[in-house]
Amino acid sequence: MYRLILRLVFTFMGAGILHQATAYLLREGLWQAASTNGRILPAASVVGAIIGFAIGPRVATRLEQLMSRFISSLNRTSPYELIIGAIGLVVGLLIGILATIPIPRHIPIIGEYVPLIVTLSMGYVAMAVALKKKEELLYLFNIFPRSVDKHTGRERRFFGHKVPPKILDTSVIIDGRIADICRSQFLEGTLVVPAFVLEELQHIADSSDVLKRNRGRRGLDILNKMQKEPGVTVKIDDRDFDDIAEVDTKLVRLAKHLSGKVVTNDYNLNKVAELQGVPVLNINELANAVKPVVLPGEEMVVHVIKDGKEQGQGVAYLDDGTMIVVDGGRKYIGEDIGVMVTSVLQTAAGRMIFAKPKAMERAL
Repeated sequence: MYRLILRLVFTFMGAGILHQATAYLLREGLWQAASTNGRILPAASVVGAIIGFAIGPRVATRLEQLMSRFISSLNRTSPYELIIGAIGLVVGLLIGILATIPIPRHIPIIGEYVPLIVTLSMGYVAMAVALKKKEELLYLFNIFPRSVDKHTGRERRFFGHKVPPKILDTSVIIDGRIADICRSQFLEGTLVVPAFVLEELQHIADSSDVLKRNRGRRGLDILNKMQKEPGVTVKIDDRDFDDIAEVDTKLVRLAKHLSGKVVTNDYNLNKVAELQGVPVLNINELANAVKPVVLPGEEMVVHVIKDGKEQGQGVAYLDDGTMIVVDGGRKYIGEDIGVMVTSVLQTAAGRMIFAKPKAMERAL
């Protein structure tokens, strides 16, 4: 049906264009056949219709290809860019209409088409410029909110996509490493602290157990520190789900409601959230991912601090907390020694490195 309509359109267009061109030639006396005007004009219309009907399928196929590419491009384009492009197109068309007012309409043959060509060209140019300068335009008209990095004084915006909020778990707040990650600006978007998580922190901080009380107070201090950190947005969400008792289940429900990600270092919560299709950012996995790679045969200097489980073993640690088991290192406790890595073992709890002292060598 679409091809048939296009063919008819090109048939009428061909007939009309050739009819007008022939009429102009006869009117201006460029074609000395005035006595046959009654035959020439209908014949020109028929020839034009045949030409339009003949080239219609090729043009229709080409238009279908262009439309398919255009639709694919629109599907890949964000809603914000579509809005900016549409505004630019409308402004360009208005400018084009105003610009064509002084253009004379008595130009032979093409006089009626010049305004249309100019108007469409101006619309396309304005749309292209608007898309190219979308960030400046959004900033100029303050359409979308921006966050200010107090440290650098720069404004940050997110165009074309929405950065999902990060919902913080109680364990990751108490852990404290989240504050360092935020300070390094590797974590984008708003950090959401649910009210029920904050309430749980307060209960832990009021516990009679000294260790729990210290952990709760540490978590509250970490939150207070993060709120004062430049470029970090921390929001307290007051939503609660009275029909749910477990805090972890509430976190998953809130993450679904906000279309956000759960930030935790709790292994069980990680698995539950993944089963329910909620994205999870695990701090422990991040820590393991950024640990330096150590290969068997490499040499390093370590400080042996205690004896190991097996006879004669000594234990040392890297700066990131990775345990190094030194075979025969018990006699070097309290000393810095040069060791050679023999093997690396990756476990669920982390990574362990096994090494042995370099023969006849001591670290200075």
